[in-house]
Amino acid sequence: MLARTADNLFWVSRYLERADFLARLIEASRRISALPIAYTAARDEWKSVLMASGADETFFDHFDIADEANVTAFLAFDERNPSSIRNCIEFGRANARAVRTALTTEMWEGINSAWLELKKFETAHREAGRIDREDLIGFLEYVKTTSSLYDGSGYRSMLRNDAYYFSRLGVYVERADNTARVLDVKYHVLLPEQETVGGSVDYFQWSAILRSVSALTAYHWVYRESIKPWNVADLLILRPEMPRSLISCYDNIVRFLDALAAQYGRQGASQRHARNIKRRLEGASTGEIFQSGLHEFVDEFVNENNRLGAEITEQYLIG
Repeated sequence: MLARTADNLFWVSRYLERADFLARLIEASRRISALPIAYTAARDEWKSVLMASGADETFFDHFDIADEANVTAFLAFDERNPSSIRNCIEFGRANARAVRTALTTEMWEGINSAWLELKKFETAHREAGRIDREDLIGFLEYVKTTSSLYDGSGYRSMLRNDAYYFSRLGVYVERADNTARVLDVKYHVLLPEQETVGGSVDYFQWSAILRSVSALTAYHWVYRESIKPWNVADLLILRPEMPRSLISCYDNIVRFLDALAAQYGRQGASQRHARNIKRRLEGASTGEIFQSGLHEFVDEFVNENNRLGAEITEQYLIG
């Protein structure tokens, strides 16, 4: 496969996974902001959303106040934000269009329909001069549905070859980054200084975060008790049965990198690095993570995950 084709497939999946994450993050933050207790106790809620999305520095180049209206507009529709939902869908579609013959009909139609829906929403927004809340809710749901349809169509209809492997790698590298970032920001930014871990504000915020990664029901199935930060960390970091956990992502990353190595006849830096990350996750425990610092653990993971992305690019995606 041409490196350019592999790069397109990898980034289509990353962009759609990122769009899905941003939609979930906006929804979760709107839930927290709607709670009466959050109005008086939560600190820098919308700034924390920017931090979780990695858009905090870019945002303040264009806005002075990180409130709901500004942050939502910037993360959802602003062309000046390279990682806005709008740009993720447009960039994803551009990459998909470049490799239409490597995608199934269902995959292409899903992302193309999302782009057409985006254009209709943008037109309505310009005409109204504002973002209607009900329309926004509908749009965020559509984004999540589009990502699920693309993901599901790929799983159900693609040949299990290198095109499929690169597509799945994009999903799991991006998903691991998103899960780690939302965990880190919640623990260090969202909880107000005057609140205790396990208090009422903490409970509602963790609930919203679990909802943002579709893990609230899974949490209650696994732990069968009230929400506790160490259990949430265990679920989202160390539980292989949780699809968005860090270890689950790396189970899949290692599997697909090994499949590429088998197909192309050689191992490389990305395979070795992915296995090292997986081994560290397998050898970790929640107690050790909290003792050494959740922020430090997650920060190191994000850096190592970024390094893996660079190694995949160097090994496979540059012609």
